[in-house]
Formats: sequence, structure tokens, C-alpha cells
Amino acid sequence: MQMNDRRPLVAGNWKMNGNLALIKQIEQTFSKTDISHVDVVVCPPFPYLGGFGDNDFALGGQNISHFESGAHTGETAVSMLKEMNCQYVILGHSERRADNYESNELVANKVELALKHKLTPLFCVGEPEDIRDNGQFFDFIAAQLNAVIKEVGIAAFNDIVIAYEPIWAIGTGKTASPEQAQEVHAFIRQHLAKQDSNIAKQCVILYGGSVKGSNAVELFSQPDVDGGLIGGASLNPEDFLSICLAAKR
Repeated sequence: MQMNDRRPLVAGNWKMNGNLALIKQIEQTFSKTDISHVDVVVCPPFPYLGGFGDNDFALGGQNISHFESGAHTGETAVSMLKEMNCQYVILGHSERRADNYESNELVANKVELALKHKLTPLFCVGEPEDIRDNGQFFDFIAAQLNAVIKEVGIAAFNDIVIAYEPIWAIGTGKTASPEQAQEVHAFIRQHLAKQDSNIAKQCVILYGGSVKGSNAVELFSQPDVDGGLIGGASLNPEDFLSICLAAKR
């Protein structure tokens, strides 16, 4: 595995799943194992954030409002995540972009707000199947990156984690190979390097395409893959732990 100065990170996105019993199972499973080699983040649904105790992993939210407070029923303010001891927040996830019509500009605004409040954005980019098929995926991802660069500047990527999601390979029966993942991760790093090569080298880029215990080692061995944003497998404590243990440099 190629060595670099980037510390690996694995984040579990429970999406709209989980319960209080799963919190206990996760905490018990991770309390038995040394995970000091990797940064681990658990992102449960908002109501469960208060159910966690002190652990070796961090907590993250799955979204924030682009408003700081006010009459916005059903939304969650960035300050609320901070008060619940969150250190991270997922922004621009493909499901938010699709289900809630979140534009590149709106996502960029949320990234700016998270940074203002000292939350680390897990900033998601990725292309759907039609964009992959017509060969325009690099341009598509560049537009997602450029919106955030325009909003916060390249220096802010010292405090941003990028997660690449090949939307066309999630829940479709298709699989992105480690080589395909590496190709896009390398493109993302090269795109950042056009602005600042040092920031590009240190920026942590996660892979978010159906990572499992069985493929984590191969995926994480790619030189520009620094960990994973894990969906379904993060709901199984043993599987999630095995993925975290695979993220070694």
C-alpha cells in the first residue's frame, strides 16, 4: 500500500436506519478493538445523536440547514449538531441532491456554514449513470468541486473531506472496480492541484460505492483512496469494524 501523510478515515452513514439497540451494539463492538490507526465517524439519524456515550469514534450529522436558525420546520441547525458533540457533517450526498433537489450552489453554501462553525464537511461528489455512460463524468464532478471552491476558496480544503460516490454503481447491480475508483480519486486530487498542489496532496478523499468487508482492503490500497463513506455495511457492527481495520497506511 502506498504510504502518504494522509490519515485514513471511515465514516458510517446510517441514512434513515438504525435504533437504540444498534447504538449499544456499535459501542460494544468498537470498545473491544484498537482503532487508533484510523479516524472513525458514525452518522446516525438526528434523533439518535444523543444516545451515544464517550467512544473512540466521532459523531457526524447527515445534513444541516443552510439557515442558521429560525422558522424552518423540520430542519436542523449547524449549532444543534455542535451542541450534540458532532465533529462532522455529510453534505451534498447523492440522495439529498436527488430527493431534495439540492444544487451545487446550495451544497456549497452548507459547506461554508459548516466550516464557519468548525464542523468538518464530508463533502460528497459523484455522477449518475447517464453521465457516466456519456463520458462526461469528469466535467460533472469538476462542477461540483468548483462550486465549493468558488464559495470557500481552495485553502478551506485543508478542513474538508471529500467523498466520491459513483451513483451509477449503488443499488443498481453494477460495480465500480478499484481501478475506476482510483481513476476518479486521482482526477479529484489533480483538479484541486490546479489551485494548490500542497492542499491536493493532503486532502482526504473517501470512496462511497458499496464498500464491504470483502472489498475494503483492495479499495483502500488504491493510492488516492483514503478511506470510505459506508452505507449499508455500517449497520452491521462487525462488518463496519472490519472495514475500519482495513484502512491502514
